[in-house]
Amino acid sequence: MPSIVGPIKINEVGGGVINFGDSFYLAPKSASKTAAGSGAFNTGDFINTNTGLNATNALDPDAVDQVVSGNA
Repeated sequence: MPSIVGPIKINEVGGGVINFGDSFYLAPKSASKTAAGSGAFNTGDFINTNTGLNATNALDPDAVDQVVSGNA
């Protein structure tokens, strides 16, 4: 079905999907990387984490870790 879309102004998009009119296939893609030390992402009640010394190596010499642009 054809659709008519009126005037639109988008100031900012911070992640998400914008769809105008009819769409057959929507597949948003994203890639991210997080570096954190031991015990950083523990969740729950009454957590006791004894890690001693902690050093997280966040050096990343790769130019591209995960290519997302060509995936359809």
